[in-house]
Amino acid sequence: MSRLAISLLLAATALGQTRVRKADIQVLSTMLTDNNGIGEWGFAAMVDVDGRRILFDTGARPDTVSKNLGELKVDLAGVTDVILSHNHGDHTGGLMTLRRDAMPRDAKALSRAHVGKGIFAPRQGWMAKVRAEYEATGAKFVEHDSFAEVAPGVWLTGPVPRKHPERNWSGSDNVPEDMSMVLDTPEGLVLISGCGHAGIINTVEHARHKFGARPLVAAIGGFHLFPASDENLDWTAAKLKEFGLRNFLGAHCTGIEATYRIREKAGLSRKTCVVGAVGARFTLGTGISPGNVAR
Repeated sequence: MSRLAISLLLAATALGQTRVRKADIQVLSTMLTDNNGIGEWGFAAMVDVDGRRILFDTGARPDTVSKNLGELKVDLAGVTDVILSHNHGDHTGGLMTLRRDAMPRDAKALSRAHVGKGIFAPRQGWMAKVRAEYEATGAKFVEHDSFAEVAPGVWLTGPVPRKHPERNWSGSDNVPEDMSMVLDTPEGLVLISGCGHAGIINTVEHARHKFGARPLVAAIGGFHLFPASDENLDWTAAKLKEFGLRNFLGAHCTGIEATYRIREKAGLSRKTCVVGAVGARFTLGTGISPGNVAR
C-alpha cells in the first residue's frame, strides 16, 4: 500500500469513516434453490466483510438454514453476531436451532442478536418467548433505535423514517422496527434487506442522508415488491436508477416479475439483476454469481 493510501485510510479512520474493502454476501434462505439447499418462504444471508462474518436473518423453518449451511459447507463457528431485520417468523424461525447447533463448537456463536427498537412490543407477544429462550443460552439482544456501526464500515439503519408512502407490508401492522444493513464501501453503498417493509426507497434515502449521495452498488435480499402495481414498480425502478443502482439480487418477497421489471426500467441486465436463489452471492468488485437456476 502506498504512503498516500495509508494516509487516506488513517484519515478516514480518524473521522470514523472506515470503509469496507472486501465483501461477499451469500443467500442461505429464499424460495428458489439451485443444486444445493432447500427453498422456503424466508430469508437469511451470510455477510462476510473484511474477514468478519455476520448472519443476516435466520430463515423461516427451524432447520432450513441449518441444512443449507451443511449443503453449502458454511460453518457458524466464529460468527458471533446475528441481525434480525424484523419480527416476522420467516426471518427469525431458525434462530434457536442455529444457536444451539453452533454452541458445542463455539459458545459465542450467534451470542449477540441485533434488532430494531420495538421488536418486543406487545403487538408481537410471541417475540417475548423467543427472547426468553435465546437469553437462557447466555446470549443477549441489542436494540437499535438509530444508525449503529456493528463492524468497521458495517451499519444497521435502525427503524427507517417513512418519507414515501411505500406500503411494503401485509395487513395493518407496518412493522415499525424494520431495519436493513448498509455497507459503506469505496465504490458506494451496499444494501442488505430482509423484507424492506419500510420501503426500499425510504431505506436508501435514509442511508444516503447518512453517507451522502453515493452510488447504490448493490441491493440484496427481500424487498416485498411482489404485490406492487406496475405503476409502483416503475416509480421504484426510476428512483433506484436515480440512485445509481448497479446490481440487484431480488430474493424472498421481492417477486420474480418485480425483479424483471426493475431490470428493465432501471437499465440493468441479466448479469446485474437476478432473482435470488439459495447459494447465490454478491461479491464486491466482481458482481453477482446467481447459480445455474437463476442465471
